[in-house]
Amino acid sequence: MHFIKTNIPEVIIIEPRVFNDQRGYFFESFNQKEFEENIGEVSFVQDNESKSIKGVLRGLHFQKPPYAQAKLVRCIQGKVLDVIVDLRKNSLTYGKHVTVELSEENKRQVFVPRGFAHGYIVISEEAVFAYKVDNYYAPKYDSGIIWNDTTLNIDWKLKEEEVILSSKDEMLTTFEKLNTPFIY
Repeated sequence: MHFIKTNIPEVIIIEPRVFNDQRGYFFESFNQKEFEENIGEVSFVQDNESKSIKGVLRGLHFQKPPYAQAKLVRCIQGKVLDVIVDLRKNSLTYGKHVTVELSEENKRQVFVPRGFAHGYIVISEEAVFAYKVDNYYAPKYDSGIIWNDTTLNIDWKLKEEEVILSSKDEMLTTFEKLNTPFIY
């Protein structure tokens, strides 16, 4: 595996070594030892998967402490634009974001540490998205930022009228109004 730092050093892109032949392909999608050597100790407790059609935007989500979550995310089928936002007050990258295209072709993954909001939009006809988390879902600690926040100014690569949101995601707050519980 190849571990690539982004413009927010704690957000890491992971590229697997893919072995192709006439039968298909093989790659290691997770290796605890390599993960710990390159990112640190994280104990994942749950795997999640979703299937969505083009234009579905899920996010920008996070859980507040003590139920904050780190995530290891990837796109198994199709293509998504993945977005990670730094919510850690006093960090040099507070309010900055990283965007990464994840697809079945590039087989990339992204590590999203605690203290970051996460979201993605499907840019192929449909996509299957999978992720590991290091803490269980706690609905009372669930939070997020509205996708089209003008302070963050994220380019989601689709027109506003193409975006499909859940009713929950339509009601998320702005970055400016967010009372972030994360301190760097």
